[in-house]
Amino acid sequence: MASTLPSRRHFLALTGLTALSVSLTAACGAGASGGGPSADGKVTFEWWNIATTEPGKSLFPQISSAFTTRHPNVAIHTTSLENEAFKSKLTATTSSGRLPDVFQTWGGGVLQQQVDAGLVEDLTDLLDWSSDLTPVSLQAYRFGGRTYGVPYDIGMVGFWYNKKLFAKAGITTPPTTWAEFLDDVRKLKAAGITPIALAGKEKWPGHYYWAYLAMRVGGLPALQKAATTKDFTGAGFVQAGAHLKELVDLRPFQTAFLGAGYATPGGQAATMGNGKAAMELMGQWAPSVQKDAGADLGADLGFFPFPSVDGGVGQATEVFGGGGFALRKGAPKEALDFLKFFVLENESKLLASNGYLPVVKGAESQLTDADRKVVAASLVRATGFQLYLDQAYPPAVGQEVNDSVADLIAGKKTPEQVAASITEAAKSA
Repeated sequence: MASTLPSRRHFLALTGLTALSVSLTAACGAGASGGGPSADGKVTFEWWNIATTEPGKSLFPQISSAFTTRHPNVAIHTTSLENEAFKSKLTATTSSGRLPDVFQTWGGGVLQQQVDAGLVEDLTDLLDWSSDLTPVSLQAYRFGGRTYGVPYDIGMVGFWYNKKLFAKAGITTPPTTWAEFLDDVRKLKAAGITPIALAGKEKWPGHYYWAYLAMRVGGLPALQKAATTKDFTGAGFVQAGAHLKELVDLRPFQTAFLGAGYATPGGQAATMGNGKAAMELMGQWAPSVQKDAGADLGADLGFFPFPSVDGGVGQATEVFGGGGFALRKGAPKEALDFLKFFVLENESKLLASNGYLPVVKGAESQLTDADRKVVAASLVRATGFQLYLDQAYPPAVGQEVNDSVADLIAGKKTPEQVAASITEAAKSA
């Protein structure tokens, strides 16, 4: 995120907000975003999401229209923004003491700061249907035993690979250790194949590598401890950077990757979808974006979890991801009705689109895509779950993770400097 969010007290001083909030059960929202009855008597609310690529680009409006058809007294004003543009706009909106009625969130430290500022609705006593959801999918939205978000997806980041290109390089099975992974990168390069597609310009895809390596080397407890001590200079974090530098030194990415976007023409997803790179490290939405931005690899596409690291204490069954929505404090009750409709009544459509993973108990049986089944099975076996680090920690810290890891990948920072910069941001946040 672009800046540190002010404290609740600072919000109140800046915006004149009072400590009194309007209950979600009141049809009229009193927040600055203006959700509530309009001049024509309809209840209107804002919905901000990141569905700018398929399948969400088509599916989200369909779900919204279905809801307003069933509830003609409701109007939904939708804003769909690309990932980074969304984060920047939400940061600016939050800093002014404003939030849209319904907004994309990944939970974690970013959501917690918004909660601490008194801007987010506590849903704990309102989600009488939370028992229908898988516990792991709710984890990122719970603080102090209270729930502040609704998951619609339970992301898992891993490697999507081109089976045909692997075979061309003589690789018969996906790597399970970091050493094997590096060897496979060398084999791909020797065969004249670009090993990895990366959106260097957008930074967040690059942070996946450092975050996963920190998980594999130090384990989830190290990441959780760092959130409390605000110290990322421990051996596990420095070693994560050293392992990432091992990869960077092999020059595994496509030409001009530092200027490449993710879903843009010629970007990471298109490079992968068009068969011009053998791998990308991305969430379960990757195949849909590959198809949307480039082409569909079909049966040539495979998936494998991020490898373990020799000597690391982290487990290969610890996974990384997230995805949900939250409500601003005082949002119309119809906004929560919409989320219930979105998640429970449209789970089948979300899964059939092959862009999302189940958050409703038992829904995994509806998956038909072979790769998505592999991802879902990995989640079922997961022994730990970590939210994306640029969302798990406070915004300024998450931004520094993205920036410093991008500098490491670009050859501008050492592993030690990355750890020191993130620590400095954490202690200043």
